[in-house]
Amino acid sequence: MRNIFCVLLFSIVQPVLAQTKLEKAITNLEKNYEQEKVYLLTDKTQYAAGDKIWFKSFVFDGYNRSTISTTLFVELYNSDKKLIDWKTTLLTNGEGSGDFLLKEDLPEQVYFIRAYTPYMTNFSEDFQIVKSIPVYNPDSAESLVISKNSDWSVKAFPEGGTFISGTPTKFAVRLSGDSSLPENWTGKVVDTEKPNIAITTFKSFDKNVASFTITPASGKKYQVIVQDNAGKNKTTDLPQVADSGLHLQVSSSNEGIKYSLKGVNLKQQLQNYKIIGTISNHLAYKAHIKQLINEASSLIPTKISNGSNGILQLAIFDEQDNLVAQRLCFIKPNNLKIEKAEIIERNIKQAPRSFNNIDLSPESYFKNYTVLVSEDDGSNKPDEENILSALWLTGDFTSKIDSPAQYFSANANTEALDALLISENWKRFDWNTVLNGSFPAITTRSQQFLSYKIKPIKNNALIINANVNLMVKMGKEEPAISQFITDQNGYVYLNNLNNDEPLNVSLFVNSGNKDSNNDDLFVTAEPLVNPTPFKGNFPGTKYKLVKADKNKVLPPAISKAINTQKNTKKIENAEIQIEQVKLVGKKKDPTEELDKQLSTGMFTSGNSTVFDFVNEDQHTSGSINILDWLQGRAAGLTFQRNSSGVNVPSIRGQQAKLYLDEMPTDVDMIANVPVSNIAMVKVLKGAGLAGNAVAVYTMKGNMKSKSKEKEIQKNNSAIIKGYDKPSEFLIGAIDEDAKIDNDTRETLYWNPNLFDSDYVPPRIKFFNNDSAKQYKVLMISFDEDDHLLYDQQIFK
Repeated sequence: MRNIFCVLLFSIVQPVLAQTKLEKAITNLEKNYEQEKVYLLTDKTQYAAGDKIWFKSFVFDGYNRSTISTTLFVELYNSDKKLIDWKTTLLTNGEGSGDFLLKEDLPEQVYFIRAYTPYMTNFSEDFQIVKSIPVYNPDSAESLVISKNSDWSVKAFPEGGTFISGTPTKFAVRLSGDSSLPENWTGKVVDTEKPNIAITTFKSFDKNVASFTITPASGKKYQVIVQDNAGKNKTTDLPQVADSGLHLQVSSSNEGIKYSLKGVNLKQQLQNYKIIGTISNHLAYKAHIKQLINEASSLIPTKISNGSNGILQLAIFDEQDNLVAQRLCFIKPNNLKIEKAEIIERNIKQAPRSFNNIDLSPESYFKNYTVLVSEDDGSNKPDEENILSALWLTGDFTSKIDSPAQYFSANANTEALDALLISENWKRFDWNTVLNGSFPAITTRSQQFLSYKIKPIKNNALIINANVNLMVKMGKEEPAISQFITDQNGYVYLNNLNNDEPLNVSLFVNSGNKDSNNDDLFVTAEPLVNPTPFKGNFPGTKYKLVKADKNKVLPPAISKAINTQKNTKKIENAEIQIEQVKLVGKKKDPTEELDKQLSTGMFTSGNSTVFDFVNEDQHTSGSINILDWLQGRAAGLTFQRNSSGVNVPSIRGQQAKLYLDEMPTDVDMIANVPVSNIAMVKVLKGAGLAGNAVAVYTMKGNMKSKSKEKEIQKNNSAIIKGYDKPSEFLIGAIDEDAKIDNDTRETLYWNPNLFDSDYVPPRIKFFNNDSAKQYKVLMISFDEDDHLLYDQQIFK
């Protein structure tokens, strides 16, 4: 079961026959404000051009994994908001994974990963995750450096939002800025008539926040003056002191959340005031004061959240249902409900390239793990963000919070977290808007997986309100033929597809008889679940670009990453040489004869991979084009989609040259060549004059395709791509034949989906690099009730 919030009613609540304005607002809130948030885990925090970014996504609805969406778009942008690459990620129980391959010629700068579900586009774009990723390149003319200029601003926020004469009031002081905030800062509160006399002083809890308490006098004006560790001063005014109003004071403990209300010079005192507590846009607590009193207090027990952690929003309404005070507080900040992994055995070594394993208990309630193992450099530098801070804090706020993970660490300062929440407002909804009966327009409904709109055309005319036959085929599977009836616009729909292999959709007449004449048929497939353009601005970062020095110095982790890329190329070359040795002594075969027939001297090389379509059945059915078919079929050959959605080939991290019948061409021309017209494809790796290249040869003379399919792509067929399939993270010892002098891998193990098998316990297995003496192991999991396992340990 999911964690379901209890609704507690204060004992003095009286039943009513009809819904009040506030009760209608609560109904509106729970019915229309369901929202999602995303946490994106990447294997590293910085990358070198040519690296692969591994990512795992978690989508939440409140504090549980979301069941709303099954599709997540993950997009990669450069600093100019140009889309570099994107992935359509399948979500299972709110979780999905994927990867980006960075080109080797990417300019050095900060890049940004945006992640969102289609359903999230119904709400503010500010709640979509945009994660900054610094990417370094030793060949770039510019270098990334951390900005030393710390431009910041300061604001002060009274608890509950009111500042009343004669009432002690707690304030939170909040710093904000696009670049780095000062490490330490101090402040004082002054009366503007006596600016040189400090009424009280304070010190920062961290870079973000501090707090103080002051009792104001009527008619006085107050200011806060903050000074950072560099001597920079900033001043902000406190709100105007009111002579009447309601003061709200809140404290949170393991027993519950205690609130106290005090009315000052109110005509009806606190009579008919209402207290509403919400958790993730759901009602969790409601109280109605019926007595004629000026003060009231109560303890809200933690069972309102079934003992789980999260943020409670308290809102106080007067007798006319006007919002008069509000406050955010964290439930059980001193008792975070986090499970740890049950490790039954571990075999950890420090020897270079040694095998290591960590076995988890098969008896655990947790059955599916996300695991990341990295070399730990011993710096003990804490994570800036993690799944805890995303789930309980930043996922619900749009303001920038420096190092939010600190508020949920082992030595976290709960007073700092409370001050931070005083400085924040809940922006998932606005009470005044909800009270007015307004609700967000849901234009994009959540759908199960991907759906497509198919438009069949016969003799250049739409087929309206008529029977049509569609054959759907994926890879080597047997085709399925179904009959559909087109609607009044001439469309049929394929709904809820969760394929990660291309689907070939063909239109036929005569009950799917493929031998019938289909030359007059045409079909298109249009996706109904689409990404949306990014309209906002990227968040500020602590980095800036400067002109690179002649002797450019890279961060040590980046130098290691570049060396790892070189090692990968050596391993691939070793694999190629082994394959060449295996071929020595073989008799000439039809493929060699075809190669000789089609290739000239410039394209003749032993360091090449040949795919023969004339003499071999290459099983091309379901491939959109030859570039899609080539994925994963040649060592060292990788692909990255361009802005037009076409896969661009790279060999050993460099974009490959493209040739069509040995004439230079571009990727669009290759992508438009029918696969049925291709006789041979040759992948050349550093071969002679051609260099790194992909050469495509078309049929000549009486050549015929050996493929069992008569024709892969006709006008009566369309290709549905589906979800992007994650790459496989390879785990294995480095082959001695590769002659790797220094193994510098930082990411030693990445598994976004480690299952608990029925045969063996879930095992984390990895090989050491040449330098690691200790390992950082991160494990994340959820059980069936969405209890969270989060465990990060250092193993030596």
